[in-house]
Amino acid sequence: MSSALDSLLDLLDLEQIERDIFRGTSRSALVPRVFGGQVAAQALVAAGRTVPARSPRAAGEAPSGEIPAAHSLHSYFLRAGDPGAPIVYSVDRIRDGRSFTTRRVVAVQHGQPIFHLSASFQTYEDGLEHQADMPSAPDPESLPTTEQLLPRYADRFSDPAVVDRLIEARAAVDLRYVDAPPFGTVGEPREPRSQVWFRTNGKLADDPLLHVCMATYVSDMTLLDSVLLAHGRGGWAVGDVVGASLDHAMWFHRPFRADEWLLYDQESPSAYGGRGLGQARIYTQDGRLAITVIQEGVVRVPRT
Repeated sequence: MSSALDSLLDLLDLEQIERDIFRGTSRSALVPRVFGGQVAAQALVAAGRTVPARSPRAAGEAPSGEIPAAHSLHSYFLRAGDPGAPIVYSVDRIRDGRSFTTRRVVAVQHGQPIFHLSASFQTYEDGLEHQADMPSAPDPESLPTTEQLLPRYADRFSDPAVVDRLIEARAAVDLRYVDAPPFGTVGEPREPRSQVWFRTNGKLADDPLLHVCMATYVSDMTLLDSVLLAHGRGGWAVGDVVGASLDHAMWFHRPFRADEWLLYDQESPSAYGGRGLGQARIYTQDGRLAITVIQEGVVRVPRT
């Protein structure tokens, strides 16, 4: 396991300070605010730690003792987080049902809410099954790593230190672009679609909640790239847009491991009114649809 991944796991291991109240810290971010994926992942950790094993059911049903798995989350980013201050996560136990468990989490800093999350958990059950086919994509091992890719575009950034900061920020994750990232094709609008492969830089424990939280963390890294591609914009690091996440929703369809390759297939159906929408599907390497993600963010062109 890389030291960066070990540090990220420590970040997700929240301190419990009271029943249903947890405290987390932050890591240095690329911008002077807490990374949205971190807050979402920590909030899901807090929610998951309050979900009890299910109660016994009728004869013939699945055995008791199973911890319900996260199947969806819906969240809003309310204020920019302060990376220098702890974040307190307060969990409301909305419902503990026989099949579904619902939690609401509010993240607070300096006495104000900065993030709100609702999460639902479900015990396993059989049912109808179908899925959208996995799109074509090259083998992830054939693509350049972050360390190999980013230095190629160093001249696109006004601050040369951005390359090192980007590499450091993504050191816990092996993230590989299928095509050139937005900052690689500045001034060249193209189809609003982007693909990346990702996995953690090391093996994770066999804890389904940990893998879901890790995927939540990564899901906020590149989802709005497709918005930028449609307009030939390079992003905050280039300086031709400013923005922030507004809301984020995920549905976890099938079991997966975040330490094995996952294809993040992203597109943007709309941008309007200073906002851009990204939607995506995440597939396992063998073609199973694992996650659906939708996010809207502020995407503004700076005024001259």
